[in-house]
Formats: sequence, C-alpha cells, structure tokens
Amino acid sequence: MLLVTGLVLVAALVGGYLYARSIFNRIERVDVGDSLTSASHGTNYLIVGSDSRANVTGEGDAGFNGADAPGGQRADTIMVLHLEGGRAQMLSIPRDLYVPIAGTDGSAKINAAYNADLGGGPERLIDTITQELGIPIDRYMEVDFVSFAGLVDSLGGVTIEFEHPARDLHSGLWVPEPGAVELDGEQALAYVRSRHFEEAIDGQWVEDPRGDLGRIERQQRFLSVVIDELSGTKNPFRLASTASSMAEGLRIDHEMSMWDAVTFAWGMRGLAEPLDPLPVDNDRNAAGAVLILREEEAQPILDQVR
Repeated sequence: MLLVTGLVLVAALVGGYLYARSIFNRIERVDVGDSLTSASHGTNYLIVGSDSRANVTGEGDAGFNGADAPGGQRADTIMVLHLEGGRAQMLSIPRDLYVPIAGTDGSAKINAAYNADLGGGPERLIDTITQELGIPIDRYMEVDFVSFAGLVDSLGGVTIEFEHPARDLHSGLWVPEPGAVELDGEQALAYVRSRHFEEAIDGQWVEDPRGDLGRIERQQRFLSVVIDELSGTKNPFRLASTASSMAEGLRIDHEMSMWDAVTFAWGMRGLAEPLDPLPVDNDRNAAGAVLILREEEAQPILDQVR
C-alpha cells in the first residue's frame, strides 16, 4: 500500500512539473541584450504592464477604442519588485516621470523609453531605469492588459473597496454604488488604467487631483488584492487555469529560467510591501504634464532596491 501511495505521489509530482514546464515554455521571450544587471542585495524584477493592442479583438474592450485610445505600445504600468530574504517590496515608477532616455540625446516621460514607435522597447526601458534611477534590474516581466483581464476572470473576479461611487469616462470604469465591489476582467482593466478617476461626493463628480500618483496607489491596492487572492487559492484546477491565462499574455527576458519564475511566484505568495512613493514635483513642458524627481529626497527610497 505504501509503495502504491509513493508511486502515485511521484507520478503526481512529475505530472505537475511537466505541466508547469509546458506552461512556462509557452511564454514569449524578449531579448534585452546585456541590459540585465544584479542588485547589490536581493533580486529585482521589473514588471511592466503594456497597453499593447495586438491582442484586442472585441469592440468593447475598455480603454482600447475611441478617440481617447492612444496608438502604439506603451509601458502603462512600471513597477520594481524587490525580493530579499523572504520579503517582497514593490516600488512604483510613475510613467510621467521626466528623465533622460537611454541611448538618445533627449529627455521624455519614462514610459517613452518603451514606446516601439519611437525606437524604444524593453531594453531601452531597462537601461533608462538603471542609468537614471540607479536601479539594477535582474529579471524582466511584461504582461499585456488584455491578458490581465483574462487573469482576473480566471480568478472569478476580485473585490475592491470603494468609498464612493466611481467612474472614468475614458477607461470605461463604472461603479454605481460604494462598498465592496467585485470587478470582472473588463472593469478591473478599466480600474487599473484609470487616469481620470472620479468619485461622486455629495452629489458631485470630483476627479482625483493626484493624476498619475493616484493611479499608482490604485494599482498597488489592486495588485495586493490579486496577490492575496492567488496566495489563498488552494484549488489546483483554479491555479492551473490562472497559470494558463497568465502565460498567454506574458513576455519575459531571454535569460529567465523556470527556477527564476518559481522564485518570483514563491516571493509573491504574500502581500508585497509598497515602498514610499517617489517624491516628485508637477511640471509642464513640451512633453505635456510631467513629474520631476526630487533627487535628494528620493535616494533613501531608491537605495532599498539597489
């Protein structure tokens, strides 16, 4: 009986490994050249949410159609996950941060480093973050927002607390009642992409004056909820469905191994601690509304992921 049980256990482990390997092998690779470096302590994963429209097929994808939907491909969300000694910390980099762009003679919003229409991409974004913020990047991960919505649907939706009714006429977000609201994939996408977030306060629609900084806070809140949902999932079939959904929209650096992916997943089994927001000043120039880093004040925050 023990022999049979042992054989079944071994078969299950081998089967689980082969299934995980098959999913990992489906993930698209992106060559980032020699841009990857090593943090002095811990491991840094650059996580980019791309608003690529390559996989958009429906007419009603929130934020992807109409006059307000931008063209090209941009890094809509930029985060650095720092893993060290079983601790996970998350640093958000505002997409409107105005910096010199690596490999060019000019400055722009940092997400322009990724814009393929301008000759950029993952490699240039990594180089810009490393050179201008001093953050070494060990591993690169990218997910497009259409697949992000599929991930949320595979989890059966996620629940977010809203203090007031909320909307964004640009992204398609619509939350008519306050309280704990379960968002499906489409509304989750509209929530994390919202840059014109409004709340109904005392009968008036009031837009969040923090702009990109408010958006970062909402993204961190949402990411924490998703991670908590994933870490609490014990159903193997649900986990398999979620993993399969994630694989379709992921791109990872060409050097990432399956062990790196497992380390990432293990490090994210609990809530990532958000680091303090980078201190910035609002400004406006030829690039539009931008954020200027307060260099001296930012150093203690940046040092935590260097």
